[in-house]
Amino acid sequence: MADLLVVLALTLVVAAATAAVLTRDPARQALVLALLGLALAVLFTALQSPDVALSQLAVGSALTPLMLLLTVRKVRGRGHRGDRKRGRA
Repeated sequence: MADLLVVLALTLVVAAATAAVLTRDPARQALVLALLGLALAVLFTALQSPDVALSQLAVGSALTPLMLLLTVRKVRGRGHRGDRKRGRA
């Protein structure tokens, strides 16, 4: 039973990692990265490593995608502001 759970978790990790690589939009990539972090946390839990799973939840599922989303927002905001300064709409 435990082996089946590990195989299912690995399958979920592979699917999420593939989706993260194939996604082109940076904002969507951050969301898929959060999904990947969640899948990895499930895998670590299935492998009986709860301390690593909790760290993965905090950093990989919450903090890193949040920082990426804030960065994308700031970069996209600068691009629009720069266009207004030059007289473009």
